[in-house]
Amino acid sequence: VILAKFAENYPRCDFDKPTLAQLYQFWLYARIEHPPSCYSILEAQVVERLRGAFVRNSPHPSRMQRDVSAALSEMGWVHEYEYVTEDGLSLDMAQPSAKHAVEVDGPFHYLKDVETGGFVENGATRLKTRLLHGLGWTVTRVPFYEWIRLKSEDERRRYLEAKVPDVA
Repeated sequence: VILAKFAENYPRCDFDKPTLAQLYQFWLYARIEHPPSCYSILEAQVVERLRGAFVRNSPHPSRMQRDVSAALSEMGWVHEYEYVTEDGLSLDMAQPSAKHAVEVDGPFHYLKDVETGGFVENGATRLKTRLLHGLGWTVTRVPFYEWIRLKSEDERRRYLEAKVPDVA
């Protein structure tokens, strides 16, 4: 219904980039989770405009992300850094042929659970994971609160060996 209303009113709408990006995520979710009748009402050029608003032009990798990537490379885990899927989802590290992603999640990926004091993935992180799984990807997450506890290179190596499939 939402996409139908949008398709009907699209020529008269003047949405900002963040709104178009959210509409693209909704369209992608509908494409993965629902029958074609729910998402095929949008013309290809409209979908491409939404996708264009969604795809980040310049990534901003964190130091932690660079450190994880370097450690995985040293361990022989060959990957593409800052990979963008054909659906426009940005991945910190990926082995596209195997559809395996490693996402390094800093504090902004989490909410604090007031009852337990622990960390819970926020909605945006959960949606991205759900979309990636729906597209056939395996996602390994490296949360900041686990990574910062690792003090030595050896601890980080053991952590990644246990966490990431196919690491030597």
